[in-house]
Amino acid sequence: MVIPVHDVNPTRRTPWVTYALLAANFVVFLAFTPGVIGSPAGGSSLADLCHLQAFLDRYAVVPQELIHHRMPNLVPTGATGVGPQGPGCVVDRPGYEKSPELSVLTAMFLHGGWLHLLGNMLFLWIFGNNVEDRMGHVRFLLFYLVCGYAAAYGFALLNAGSGEPLIGASGAVAGVLGAYLVLYPRARVWVLVPFLIFLPLRLPAWIVLGMWFVLQAVYSSGQGVTDAGTVAYLAHVFGFVAGMLIAWPLRPGTPPPPEPRGILFGRRARPDW
Repeated sequence: MVIPVHDVNPTRRTPWVTYALLAANFVVFLAFTPGVIGSPAGGSSLADLCHLQAFLDRYAVVPQELIHHRMPNLVPTGATGVGPQGPGCVVDRPGYEKSPELSVLTAMFLHGGWLHLLGNMLFLWIFGNNVEDRMGHVRFLLFYLVCGYAAAYGFALLNAGSGEPLIGASGAVAGVLGAYLVLYPRARVWVLVPFLIFLPLRLPAWIVLGMWFVLQAVYSSGQGVTDAGTVAYLAHVFGFVAGMLIAWPLRPGTPPPPEPRGILFGRRARPDW
């Protein structure tokens, strides 16, 4: 997979919503997410894991809750205890009311680790500003949230019996990528290609984002990846398609980016930052 680092596509206004979303994701990750998710050291004590499990059950999307609109009878409390099978997490009747629909929103700002967070934020940083510039601040925020909801509901509908928590901004960010592909398919994107060393290339957005989408679709079928059960690739697919469909009416009148001049590499491929 290529790593995007910069696009050659100037904006007309400051992308305040993109900046706010970036900040919000980092703040939630660092200040509010407990245990192994928010710890750079990645601590994994039983107390941390139980606290994290209780946190996710309360604030993450759980497909079976979203589809059937009901909570389980027993949920983790965050405490630890010793049972017949040894130490573990204590479960009890939920002492709170959870809205499955609202959990889609809260889950968009939760991440499973530093790589998960930084990967999502890198794509949002590079591609979000131009989509926001085209849509306007308020419409872009609504668009971002709608794509996140489309990704979560699409995944839940096809995994209605799953009790595993679903977290991350990936579905909403995938919508941003789909919109960018529709609006600026010929924009130049500087990428790093891991080939012995990181080789810088300048590629059209339709190659970079099209390849990303194809990989997500392949991975969602369980092909070519070992962690298909822990990464919601199918949610990425739904978010991407939703972004494309919403952005399609905006294609007419979208100012074209600077024309790409083919694929460059090596010394000539260094971006002017």
